[in-house]
Amino acid sequence: MSAPQTRSAIQRERIADQIVEDLRSQILSGAMPDGSRLPSERDLATYYDVSGPTVREAVRVLTAMGLVNARNGSRSTVTAQGDTLLAMSIASVVQVERVGAREVLGLLGALNGYAAELAAEHADDGEIARLRKAASAVPQASGVERSAAALRDFFTVLSEISHNPLLASLCRFITEIQIGLAVRLSGGEAGGFGRIAGPLNTERMRIVAAVAARDSQHASAVVRDYHRQVLERIAEIREIDSRTPAKDSALTEALITWLRSNVTMGGQTTMTRSTPS
Repeated sequence: MSAPQTRSAIQRERIADQIVEDLRSQILSGAMPDGSRLPSERDLATYYDVSGPTVREAVRVLTAMGLVNARNGSRSTVTAQGDTLLAMSIASVVQVERVGAREVLGLLGALNGYAAELAAEHADDGEIARLRKAASAVPQASGVERSAAALRDFFTVLSEISHNPLLASLCRFITEIQIGLAVRLSGGEAGGFGRIAGPLNTERMRIVAAVAARDSQHASAVVRDYHRQVLERIAEIREIDSRTPAKDSALTEALITWLRSNVTMGGQTTMTRSTPS
């Protein structure tokens, strides 16, 4: 990997911040693409005419941003992945603003509703076939892990065939939150998780039918109704299992705990993407 392509005028005050901004700009522009290695600490120090500790400080900031993965004993690697950056931003806002679980999951209904609307308008027959196949796979999956993966894949396909990359990224992460929260509240038990996913198999096929019929408004309405049912089922898990009413505050605390465990400053998330079949 060669040195950064465009050299900024580095001022003596706040040098590390300016190095961060220079490298950040090049990462986001694609000049330093995802998976590429940063120049060595020595090369960066020489290039910017600064000390090693200043370079290390800049790299630490980029790592916290989720733009770089720094490992001891090896050069830092660029991790410019839109989903990861978006996940870190959303997770931060939710925690700082103490956004409630109902508000977060309610937003997913609106987002997936819009995704279904766009899918009905823009998805081709092959993409709708992928969606139908993904919906059919959910009831066939056994165990919490496989059921969660199948459910995640269905909504990932729905968001992807909307042909709106930003919307798809938003949907993927908040879907990940919803599924992760459901798994956590069910204690990882198939019975508890099954109370959410299992009874709604027919509703997912209704979503597919509406998209296939090219009825964008109906597709959106069906998805929003589906998510209203999911939210109520998630809220009921603890009441069913422990006979203790599930308060909104308990749901929110569970959400915050999940975010802290699964979205870290190093840019690590549990997010996965579906593969065309």
